[in-house]
Amino acid sequence: MQYLLLIHEDEKKYWGLKDDERTALGQEYGAYTEALRSSGAMVGGAQLQPTASATSVRVKNGETVVTDGPFAETKEQLGGYYLVEAESIDEAIDWAAKIPAARTGTIEVRPLVPMQVPAS
Repeated sequence: MQYLLLIHEDEKKYWGLKDDERTALGQEYGAYTEALRSSGAMVGGAQLQPTASATSVRVKNGETVVTDGPFAETKEQLGGYYLVEAESIDEAIDWAAKIPAARTGTIEVRPLVPMQVPAS
């Protein structure tokens, strides 16, 4: 089964780190990503641009409303994700606990609903 590991962290704290601290954190993420890839569990993943670059879209009374910024003000922002293949929720949780941001933020583990592709 596939699980999405959503990385929520305070982006202000991240950008408040010294350059060498961000470099060390980047190396930790590189090692984690390589371990995930080597295990065969990694399906995909990416870091997101800061929330200032976000655009939110809603449809109200049939009209599309576009606003700058994230969906909601929160202490933690969605900063990236990993998509993993795991045998169980416990295995997905084990991978989530190894993400460096798990020490300072929250990793949300969400199982994906398998999509049925209609025959053409």
